[in-house]
Amino acid sequence: MAETRTTEAVLAGGNVEGEVLRRYKAGATQAEKGLCCPTDYDRASLDILPPEIVEKDYGCGDPSKYVRPGETVVDLGSGAGKICYILAHKVGSQGHVIGVDFNDDMLSLSRKYVDEMGDKLGYRNVRFAKGKIQDLALDLDKAQDWLDRRPIAAVEDLYDFQAECERLRREDPLIADAGVDVIVSNCVLNLARPEDKGTLFAEMHRVLRKGGRAVISDIVCDEGPTPEIKADPELWSGCIAGAMREDEFLEMFERAGFYGTEIMVRQDEPWQVIDGIEFRSITVQAFKGKEGPCIERNQAVIYKGPWKCVCDDDGHMLHRGQRMAVCDKTFGIMTSPAGPYAGQIVAVPPQDEVPPEQATPFDCKRSDTRHPRETKGQDYDITRTASSDCCSLDSECCG
Repeated sequence: MAETRTTEAVLAGGNVEGEVLRRYKAGATQAEKGLCCPTDYDRASLDILPPEIVEKDYGCGDPSKYVRPGETVVDLGSGAGKICYILAHKVGSQGHVIGVDFNDDMLSLSRKYVDEMGDKLGYRNVRFAKGKIQDLALDLDKAQDWLDRRPIAAVEDLYDFQAECERLRREDPLIADAGVDVIVSNCVLNLARPEDKGTLFAEMHRVLRKGGRAVISDIVCDEGPTPEIKADPELWSGCIAGAMREDEFLEMFERAGFYGTEIMVRQDEPWQVIDGIEFRSITVQAFKGKEGPCIERNQAVIYKGPWKCVCDDDGHMLHRGQRMAVCDKTFGIMTSPAGPYAGQIVAVPPQDEVPPEQATPFDCKRSDTRHPRETKGQDYDITRTASSDCCSLDSECCG
């Protein structure tokens, strides 16, 4: 009889993933302090969790504090489920949480408490799925079901399995395109192989809806890890060898198409120092939504300061206090109260709105000021004087 293969055996590949699986399997059975960077979580959120989840979940930050009620959230590398259950409480009954992990032992631990946590919260809005964080389209539970029915015994069987995986990605994806409000992750991206990291960031961007965001807590370093560090499997599973240099970590978001990338939390003192290289926790937030045509609707924005001049991810130069011409898309991004620039930008809409269907293309490569008459209109000829009682003792208009 042909030996039954698991999706882990077929898809894991390489010493890095093998060591990560081994160590986190052990961590699901017995708590291992070496996998965890000291982190402060909301006490009220922790108090509702089963002690086993708190003890056996490993992370380096708390991305859950940046999630809002009603949102659909995916947690990459959900582990024992701590962040997912905290998120379940935060997003409420109208929100949804999907935890994605590759480790069967961790999935068993997180799934063990679904009913108990649902009873505590009064609703069930969490599910845990088996998948690889760099391939969020492939549902590995469904792939495993296929393997159970058709064990691999020959090369031809492997080809059939790969074809089935492609069908699942295409017709029945684990996470569909543009269907998620927020992606979070807690000390997991550094566990991915170097050759998979670009795909991982691209996958985060794919599944987010326009206006959605990624909030990622991870370990970064001030210098690139040495070849000796990278060759140590235990340092890979310990969140060290796979750490990205801090500036390169931020650049990865930009390359994947994110905008408004911001460091929300940065650990002052390094978590570990190895061979003179500092490794510390960082939490970064980045937004999706730069895609789409640039059209002219006579809008402008004014950067409030304090910097004399700033540049956004599309190369728009904003000079403090000046009316800068922007396209409709950029105007929406920069003036959104839920966006990364909230509070820094003054919106200057046109006096007479230009319907989108009448708008002409806008060259977003330029960084020009916009004359007030472009927004007010060339025929703007209003005269308005202050009322005579504006500053009378009984008037409130002068404070």
